Amino acid sequence: MKRFESKTAFVTGGGRGMGVAISKRLAAEGAKVVLTYSKSAAQAEAVAVEINAQGGYARAVQADSGDPAALTAAIAGTIDLEGPIDILVSNAGIYIGRAFGEHTLDDYEQLMGVNVRAVYAAALAAAPQMPAGGRIITIGSNMADNALGPQTTLYTMSKAALTGFTRGLARDLGSRDITVNLVQPGPINTDMNPSDTELADFLRSRMALSEYGTGDDVAGLVAFLASDEARFITGTAVTIDGGLNA
Repeated sequence: MKRFESKTAFVTGGGRGMGVAISKRLAAEGAKVVLTYSKSAAQAEAVAVEINAQGGYARAVQADSGDPAALTAAIAGTIDLEGPIDILVSNAGIYIGRAFGEHTLDDYEQLMGVNVRAVYAAALAAAPQMPAGGRIITIGSNMADNALGPQTTLYTMSKAALTGFTRGLARDLGSRDITVNLVQPGPINTDMNPSDTELADFLRSRMALSEYGTGDDVAGLVAFLASDEARFITGTAVTIDGGLNA
């Protein structure tokens, strides 16, 4: 029997970047996967088609993580169709890099809306019906612990907020046997952070392993935290960055 047989997973931003690898990994291990997208409909639908063609189950649903009403509705719809969500992966995130003083309040609202408010809104919608053994996993960033350079203030702040959320929610939901954990990737080769740029060369020079990670590396960690093997891990952040923060 596959690890996530008969379980339902909801993955925000599951149609691009690390979300693709996470969606495919959970589906390959038996989960019914509902993945959200904001604008990349064709890309997200292609991921769902590929999963279904390989014998898994996936549906792509349009829900902008910057719109809490849309995200809440997508989760409610998933619960209506698939039953309670067993594994919630808040993966969607954005980056706005400007020097302090050049940011606008609109930048703040947009970045915090996707990177923090959406994580809270998704948990608020999914947790009440989540069964015992449920898993809430948020994708943050190693920059929560290490501002790697200038023009990162807002982003670093948004990702650092997730550590407090994870600790607090783990306490709130622990009595229901639901774990809450944070995954903090560093240099992972995605369209948002490609491995063939000058920035990538700089980051590699500061890493212990000197090699960019892949979406599959992150997906493997997410699958472990979602599994029964990780039942005693909660309220913590796991950094996966090739030793950049070491």
